[in-house]
Amino acid sequence: MPIKIPDTLPAFETLVQEGVRVMTETLAIRQDIRPLQIGLLNLMPNKIKTELQMARLVGASPLQVELSLIRIGGHKAKNTSEDHLLAFYQTWEEVKHRKFDGFIITGAPIELLPYEDVTYWAEMQQILDWTETNVHSTMNVCWGAMAAIYHFHGVPKYELKEKAFGVYRHRNLKPSSIYLNGFSDNFEVPVSRWTEVRRADIEKSENLEILMESPEMGVCLVHEQKGRRLYMFNHVEYDSTSLSDEYFRDVDAGVPIKMPHNYFPHNDPALAPQNRWRSHAHLLFGNWINEIYQTTPFDVEEIGTDL
Repeated sequence: MPIKIPDTLPAFETLVQEGVRVMTETLAIRQDIRPLQIGLLNLMPNKIKTELQMARLVGASPLQVELSLIRIGGHKAKNTSEDHLLAFYQTWEEVKHRKFDGFIITGAPIELLPYEDVTYWAEMQQILDWTETNVHSTMNVCWGAMAAIYHFHGVPKYELKEKAFGVYRHRNLKPSSIYLNGFSDNFEVPVSRWTEVRRADIEKSENLEILMESPEMGVCLVHEQKGRRLYMFNHVEYDSTSLSDEYFRDVDAGVPIKMPHNYFPHNDPALAPQNRWRSHAHLLFGNWINEIYQTTPFDVEEIGTDL
């Protein structure tokens, strides 16, 4: 089954060109199926790029998925037009009465700020609490993962001396995990962050299980069984050129930045990077969607009462 998104969403044509099956509202109505309701709380400045990255992974599932785009109500986006937001997004206040089978919370370029100094931190806390009663399973990414694991478990973040930036080898620590089904023993994942969470802090909580880790970059993916939450601190969703876009942006702006580790062929920025993480990104999201399908209540209104 394909993913259901608005026909006029910029990601629509790109997904079709990439071979991802998408469907219109008319076609969705014809199918006597309850689609999985997936919400995307998009905190990134370039919302259109992030929509495409997430829809690509969610839409690869054989299940019918309806993706809802959600934004923080009290925050004004600087890099996405108001017309786009009004056409395709709802605020959390507008959807908080709904139940979702899955919910994705993205990163945001604010990781050096203390959480309490983030202008929308109060609303973020409300959203995280709301996911406990209105969402069956959450996928928290990068800053979204750090914010969530801090909110629920008090796990702090630590500022790095320099940006963790590049493509790094990671180890599969739990091959038996339903979320790592089909994963190789080690694999590469893009990393782009100024902060980190540490194993010692995570291990203080009995309910948290580390699934992926890099010898160089530390913890990558954590699973919380009780709350059905995943915390992904890196960027499996990145496009082939995402790291180069960040690198050349900073170079052009005169911002000190090292070349991303293990990314450009022969460390030559003139050469196009190769995507070496795409298959594992699809595996992770496919496994997550499949686990949601296997465990979510048939009646969407029962979500939040089954823990």
